[in-house]
Amino acid sequence: MYDLHRLRLLRELKSRGTLAAVAKALSYSPSSVSQQLSQLEAEAGVPLLEHVGRGVRLTAHAEILVGHTDAIMQRLEQAHTDLARASAEVVGTLRVAAFQTAALAFVPDALTALRAQLPRLRVHVRHIEAELALPALLAREFDLVIAEEYPGNALPRPEGIERRDLCQDPFRLALPPQDSRRRLELADLAERPWVMEPEGTAARQWAVAVCRAAGFEPDVCFESTDILFHVHLVEQGHAVALVPDLVWRSTTTAAVLRALPGGPHARTLFTAARAGTQAHPAVVACRDALAATVR
Repeated sequence: MYDLHRLRLLRELKSRGTLAAVAKALSYSPSSVSQQLSQLEAEAGVPLLEHVGRGVRLTAHAEILVGHTDAIMQRLEQAHTDLARASAEVVGTLRVAAFQTAALAFVPDALTALRAQLPRLRVHVRHIEAELALPALLAREFDLVIAEEYPGNALPRPEGIERRDLCQDPFRLALPPQDSRRRLELADLAERPWVMEPEGTAARQWAVAVCRAAGFEPDVCFESTDILFHVHLVEQGHAVALVPDLVWRSTTTAAVLRALPGGPHARTLFTAARAGTQAHPAVVACRDALAATVR
């Protein structure tokens, strides 16, 4: 019989990539993780890890074990869900991941509604970049994730994740106040400085694609994941930007907002939960509160 704790360590290694990352996530030492995996290898009677440079990677035998571990973990989470549904009151902790504009625009109102409905439920919210949220959900760092998907940049649908759409969030062109009386097309901004999210993010890929479709390569002088920083740069006349409507739910602006031609130019906001947990009363209640707030 395999030790479930060691199976989980093997699964964590597949998810996180290195022994050091597993050790940090689970508050162990790398040597302890390595020792536990060596014992699992002895239990299995087949090689589970092979050295590649200074790191390790899973063998084909290890991949088989990880597949079965996923199934076991899903059944255990289903058992936890079934017990919670059979209980008279929802208690415990719900771990939620949210990106910046969602956290500012509607998460606080949803928390207010959730606290009134389930006063003994502790909700822990962490601000995390959207690109990191779904992998963290699969790694069981969170129970529910608020995520985003950009037009033309569909996210992969990992097995074991259940998704529910929240809303469409349109983008607008944000211009400095001094442009309020000018009729500017997107192509007229080819020589202007831009503020965008960092390279490698879905938001950056989408924004650059929009500019290229208008016939120019944007001059990105400012990079930040902080959308409010984008807004402040635009208001002070330092840059132009593409800003989602949700930002204006939590702030006002002196910037000039213009609709983008063509489209649709909107991102999809959605929640994601692991299979086996989507019917948990706390997850259901949180999703319902988020959806009601967005409406």
